[in-house]
Amino acid sequence: MMPQIALFSAALSVLNNALTRCELRKVGWLPILVVAAVLVFGVAADAQQPKKVLRIGYLSGGDAASSSARAEAIRLALRERGYIEGQTIAIEYRYAEGKRDRAPELVAELVRLKVDIIVVTGGGWLIRAAMNATKTIPIVNAADGVDLVEAGLVESLARPGGNVTGISNLSGELRGKRLELLKDAVPKLARVAVLYDPATPGNVREVKEQLPVAARALGLTLQPWEVRAADGFERVFAALNKQRPDGLYVHGEGGVMRNQKRIVGLALKSQLPSMYVNSPFVDAGGLMSYGADLAESYRRVATYVDKILKGAKAADLPVEQPTKFELVINFKTAQQIGLTIPQKVLGRADKVIK
Repeated sequence: MMPQIALFSAALSVLNNALTRCELRKVGWLPILVVAAVLVFGVAADAQQPKKVLRIGYLSGGDAASSSARAEAIRLALRERGYIEGQTIAIEYRYAEGKRDRAPELVAELVRLKVDIIVVTGGGWLIRAAMNATKTIPIVNAADGVDLVEAGLVESLARPGGNVTGISNLSGELRGKRLELLKDAVPKLARVAVLYDPATPGNVREVKEQLPVAARALGLTLQPWEVRAADGFERVFAALNKQRPDGLYVHGEGGVMRNQKRIVGLALKSQLPSMYVNSPFVDAGGLMSYGADLAESYRRVATYVDKILKGAKAADLPVEQPTKFELVINFKTAQQIGLTIPQKVLGRADKVIK
């Protein structure tokens, strides 16, 4: 308050001196001085008005630890656009920790807090929970493995229609490409184990109906393996070691995404060449990944948040599909499992970890 009082005092002093010099008789100066006073007082009054801190809800399907890198990337992308946590924005973090029954409760908390927008990271089930809780708060999907149109969460890419928009997955195009790259890296590849969490209906449909189409075109045989709980990975890999497939395809949603390090460690121990849906698995020691450039996707998420906070409606913001993809290979892991990756494959990699 003190700076504003000082500003008022200084302005009054200036006006008093000016009016005295003019002796209040030079009428031509009076309008100018009045305008100056209004401007000074207006600026001072505006300075007294606290700026509204915008509130963002961050809803994750995982836990704080597994979501930390993604949350930080989105925070940095928002900072690049002038949104600083603790100053211009407040972010309310909520984590479902893989428990689907917690989603309605977490979304209800965000609605009660009157957040201005909800950023969802974790799949279609979380988006559906948010949609059931609010028809007015904008919801932005943050580059997760869900096809928003296929899942019925938006009307179309060009016109989402409701309060949901954001980044939509290109699962159809990517699933075949991942199998193709894995086969290029492992020329003798014939049988591929597919690890997935069946709790998500989209996962089941992709693994049982869509992925086999791409596999047949490549002459590959798939062996689907369900993992329903965190303690099921060791049991699945014990069975895999008996059947000895030639490679492993890890579908990254749900419990699979939340157990990156465990899966990578078991794949290394089993010496299985593995393909993953995104680079964090490879950073943790997985062999290969092919998917959207996550850094670019997070920047696009920040763009959506920026536009909506400035007044745009989610229904009018077209859903985007990733346009930049990256092949990441862990050369060190290849050496550990005794795999020699052909040079033509290494040459196509956007990033090679040595």
